[in-house]
Amino acid sequence: MDYTPFIRDIVDWPKEGVVFKDVTPLIADPVAFRQSILDMSSPFRDAGVTKIMGAEARGFLFGTAIAFELGAGFVPARKPGKLPSETISATYQLEYGTDSLEIHCDAINENDVVLIVDDVLATGGTASAKAGLVESQGAKLVGYSFLMELDFLHGREKLDQNLPIISLMHVK
Repeated sequence: MDYTPFIRDIVDWPKEGVVFKDVTPLIADPVAFRQSILDMSSPFRDAGVTKIMGAEARGFLFGTAIAFELGAGFVPARKPGKLPSETISATYQLEYGTDSLEIHCDAINENDVVLIVDDVLATGGTASAKAGLVESQGAKLVGYSFLMELDFLHGREKLDQNLPIISLMHVK
């Protein structure tokens, strides 16, 4: 399926010079959203995935749906101070600044097989931070699944090239 018509560019958001890729038209369309979930999850159907990790907020939208599709649990990676129990954290670079993510210390363990999911692979900082959180807990990371990849930012280069990196769309 061509997802391009369902992605809206928002110029100069969240700051000047950034062209934000808005996925809300896609998630509002039941056919496109369902197909994107199937396409993002199908390469990992037989990977034994036990947990999906997604970062707030759009990673929650795609991640929970993919977790449901694969029969896995979901691990929310949140901004600092948003989770109520003991956490571990990772700091990362964005294309427009820095940020941090936290997960509960007991959200993932050494028996888990984890798939990292998000709407966009940009600089690779968020995905790399999530991978670090997975590995710090001794779990097995089986790959990454993105709706779109901003190729010009070379985020893929920050990820483990020995793992599948699935992107349904590529923005040159």
